[in-house]
Order: sequence, then C-alpha cells, then structure tokens
Amino acid sequence: MIKRLLKLRIVTYIGLLIVKIISSTYTIRIIGPEIEKNILKKQQVPIYASWHQRFFPGITFFATRKPISIMISQSRDGELISRIADRLGWRPVRGSSSRGGRHALREFKTLVHKGYKVGHIVDGPRGPLGIVKPGLLIIAQFSGMPILPTITSAEKKWVFNSWDRFMIPKPFSRVIFRFGDEIYVSRNLRGAAFDAKRSFIENTLKKLYAETDSLWKDPDQVHRLFGT
Repeated sequence: MIKRLLKLRIVTYIGLLIVKIISSTYTIRIIGPEIEKNILKKQQVPIYASWHQRFFPGITFFATRKPISIMISQSRDGELISRIADRLGWRPVRGSSSRGGRHALREFKTLVHKGYKVGHIVDGPRGPLGIVKPGLLIIAQFSGMPILPTITSAEKKWVFNSWDRFMIPKPFSRVIFRFGDEIYVSRNLRGAAFDAKRSFIENTLKKLYAETDSLWKDPDQVHRLFGT
C-alpha cells in the first residue's frame, strides 16, 4: 500500500511536470471568446464540452478559469488524472456514467451554484469517440447552466494508438481554442426530445472540430489568427 502511494506521488509529479513544460511552449489563439464572456456576464457558468481525444492542452488552459471542476472516473487511471488536475487548480469530481454518476451530479449542482465552471469530456472515459453521452445533458439540466462547445485543434501533434486516437500538441505548436454558441437543455426534456438534443450537440461538436481542423489548410486564416 505504501509503495503504491509513493509510486502514485512520483508518477503524479512527473506527469504534472510534463504537462506544464509542454503546455508552456504553445502559441494559443481563441476563436469566439465573446461567447464565453457573454455567459459570464449573465452571471452563469459554462459547461465546457469537448472530446477526450483533444483535452490535453485544455488541462492547463482552463485551469486558469478558476474556480473550475471536472468529472473524472473512479478508475485507477482516473486517480492519477485526478491528482494532476487537483495540483493544477481543478476541483475533481469523481464519477462516471457507469460508477458514481449520481453522487457526481449532486456535487456538480452544488458547485455550479457556488460559481464553479465545469469541464466535461463528452465521450469519456472510454468512448466511442465523439459520441455525446447523456451525462453532459443531465449536468446541464441539473445545474440550469449552458453547454459551451469547446474545440481544440493543434497544427502539429502526436497521435496515440488509443481508442480515441488521443492527441497531444507537439512542443511549440500553434493551438486554436474555439467556442461554439452556447446550448441550453430544458429541465423537462425527456425521451425522444432528449435524444434529439443529444444528437444535435454531438453533430454540432463534430462540425466545429472539422471546421477548425480545416483552418490549418488555409494560409490566410492561419496568418489572420497568428500573424505569421
């Protein structure tokens, strides 16, 4: 037990160091910052919704949006991620669709009314890739807060052989964060209407990811964003 805890602390420290060092080299531009600002002006907090595949650069970027929380699974892998997120300033809420979800939802409801923003991986922790799970909509219903489609796209990246082809932007890569229009979910939404809303959010995210990734093929767009 002691050896496991010591190993976890060492791995956490190394993981935290790697995340901070790599993330500090990125050149970042934001598309649609006014959408996020307008939500905050209305005294609401956004539920940042993104794919598991792309969350790496957001670990440090959104940690600056304190106070902010995120749902992390109760698995052993989740324990490591939870420790790293906590050290960076996130408030980890442990749970997933398969384990601890109800408790996590109650905690989110409490936190958002204390002003906590929410980061949510829509297809985590194990996919399928890009499939929005009901938990995202339920969090929005429970909290009454808007879903904010949050897109991350990197010019140069490593792609891993995982279920979601996980991506990490390479050091010194240019990275785009893009916010889509906010989406509200009625508390009374059920059945076919609920599933239609889930599909709408899923298709919106897919469209935004495809559009944002395509920007790298347009030199004029890249120059407009980064100036070089």
